[in-house]
Amino acid sequence: MVPVADIAEGKARKTRYVDNGWPATEPDDHPVSELASDRTGALSPFGDLVFPLPATDLPYVHPVTDTTW
Repeated sequence: MVPVADIAEGKARKTRYVDNGWPATEPDDHPVSELASDRTGALSPFGDLVFPLPATDLPYVHPVTDTTW
């Protein structure tokens, strides 16, 4: 059996993942988050919609089985 340390030595070192979508900031600064908002928690991707929506505002129509044939 080959020791685990010997296997790790033969592999190339992984590079760190860098997310290009994350804003670049100073080392002591933070990207804009809920700290810059008037609300607590994550901001909604749905804008000012309040959930749950009333059923009358939904475009959903429930299918009905026609049993008359």
